[in-house]
Amino acid sequence: MAALPSSFDKHILLPKQKHNHIPFNKPKFYYHRCLPRVCVTLTKLDFAHQALDEIPLSNTFSWNQLIQTHLSDKLPQNALYVYHGMMLRGVRPDKHTLPRVLTASRLCSNLAFGKQVHAHAFKLGFSSDLYVITALIEMYGRLHGVETAKWVFDNAPTSNSVACTILARLYLMDNKPHLAIEIFNQMLRLKADIDPVGLATAIGTCSLLKSLQQARNVHQIARECGLEFHLLVSNSLLKMYTECDSLEEARSVFDAMPSRDVISWTEMIRGHVKNGGYSEALKLFRQMTRAGIRPDSLTISSILPACARVPAHKQGKELHAYLLRNGMDLNLTVQNAFMDMYVKSGFIELASNIFTSMIERDIFSWTIMILGYSLHGQGGRGLGLFFEMEKNSSLEIDEFTYVAVLHACVTACRVDVGMFYFNCIQAPTVTHCVLMVALLARSGLFDEARTFIEEHQIENSAEVLRALLDGCRIHQQVKMGKRIVEQLCELEPLNAENYVLLSNWYADSAKWDMVDKLKITIKDMGLKAKRAYSWIEFRNKVHVFGTGDVSHPRSELIHWELQHLLKKMEDEGHRPSSVFSLHDVDEERECILIGHSEMLAVGFGLISTKGRIAIRVTKNLRVCQGCHECVKVISKIVEREIIIKDQNRFHHFKDGQCSCGDLW
Repeated sequence: MAALPSSFDKHILLPKQKHNHIPFNKPKFYYHRCLPRVCVTLTKLDFAHQALDEIPLSNTFSWNQLIQTHLSDKLPQNALYVYHGMMLRGVRPDKHTLPRVLTASRLCSNLAFGKQVHAHAFKLGFSSDLYVITALIEMYGRLHGVETAKWVFDNAPTSNSVACTILARLYLMDNKPHLAIEIFNQMLRLKADIDPVGLATAIGTCSLLKSLQQARNVHQIARECGLEFHLLVSNSLLKMYTECDSLEEARSVFDAMPSRDVISWTEMIRGHVKNGGYSEALKLFRQMTRAGIRPDSLTISSILPACARVPAHKQGKELHAYLLRNGMDLNLTVQNAFMDMYVKSGFIELASNIFTSMIERDIFSWTIMILGYSLHGQGGRGLGLFFEMEKNSSLEIDEFTYVAVLHACVTACRVDVGMFYFNCIQAPTVTHCVLMVALLARSGLFDEARTFIEEHQIENSAEVLRALLDGCRIHQQVKMGKRIVEQLCELEPLNAENYVLLSNWYADSAKWDMVDKLKITIKDMGLKAKRAYSWIEFRNKVHVFGTGDVSHPRSELIHWELQHLLKKMEDEGHRPSSVFSLHDVDEERECILIGHSEMLAVGFGLISTKGRIAIRVTKNLRVCQGCHECVKVISKIVEREIIIKDQNRFHHFKDGQCSCGDLW
């Protein structure tokens, strides 16, 4: 092979580097063809460079080996220096050299160097080489924009499926999935060879487009190419159908797969969790471990939301124990996911233990715990944690952290702190404003709340009005509450909950004619009020109760237990409230207190468990005032903690008190 032509440019723009320049003039060594390979394998790169001083100019192979080794060792700048050394010595690059150097230019973000290598490709006659073309497309796409890459693609004398796939991926990175799918269609028109990577890219495009029709078309092409059950393609199909909300088709692909890896199982688990199929997701996870597939951090993060419910807390604990037993790496993402799971399933102290033991914490770790403390009625503790977090200057407080902080202020009724941090938010969202209104209303500052609403022009936000209504409910501002409910009926005429609120207000005022009219209105409009349900887990089975439910096999014993406790309460002078004026459940007003769903679930828990085991109940709607007072007293009588999670927070009833401080 001849040396470089004299006109060849040897003045290459190299990146600035602080560490020592790679030496090329070292003491001489006797050359052996295998020596550079051995030196490179042993990572004695300086020794390899010394040996290259004696390599004949025609031996490009050894230079290519050294460039490739620098790339493999993630030292792309060193690869550029080696190429510079080749130019200085007059070594002629070949078609294997230039793609590697273009890759190094891309990894170094050195577009100027890459352009010079592009010029070298023209001068050396390699501009039509497919490997060079694909490397150019990727370099320009990453460093100069996808349109430049498209220009290279369109002007190339030849192309293949690899070039098409790279261009399609660049369009995806540029958030232009419609252009990416057009590249794939162009490949089909040209009858180019379709490989698994190209198919996976096209499938990923359908995921972004969320087009089920396009998805099915690409799936059919995969069948015709005989690549449907190539692992990369099958996994991509699973994700595609999940993103297109077609879990049934995803499951069909999964069940037909001859072999599955951790990605296959994780994608299927994630799909079921996304669609609320928590039990099926947990079942899949058990099957996966029995099949000998070791879950990774993404699998754990995907399955934990299925455990982030009060009835599923045992599965969450079992999963945590499984990871510890098997010595799996609990990285930051997994630790955050476990904290979130424990917070949402009612075990705030276990979440706190994980947080305390963490060596490294990010903004998500702090936000989860601040909000967690607040949801469990410990707003002051959440604020204390935030004050501690502020001392860490490396953490950037985002809008979600401010939501957690304001939520903690609401729980702790710290108006001064809440107002200070609200003013720190550069662009407050509706959620931030709702929390500020809730803080002012819960603190009884209704005039200030009204002023805040007017200043921020959020009078027509239903969430804001409901936050104001909560304050009216707490402070028994019945007339103001009625006006707010009427506003809600105007804002959301198709929301049955608003008419239920108004109906309960009229019922409390004994205006039965208005109650009857509202019932007719709800019926005529075809609206359905939400029904209240509560559930409790016992011996791996979830027991569900509705209002006035007598269908449970142990119903008679449950009612006897509750009547017995109610008699004790009355003997001690406790009379639960019967006020429902601003309550949002219609059926509970017309039912005796011990027939309410949460009371039935608590009663079942009391007769089914012994000792001081905490009773954990979940309700889909707000706990009514009468039940709240009743459970407080029951917790003192039976000397047990009773935890009820309603739609807004956790109520920890213990020794006659509730963690919410009677503000809910």
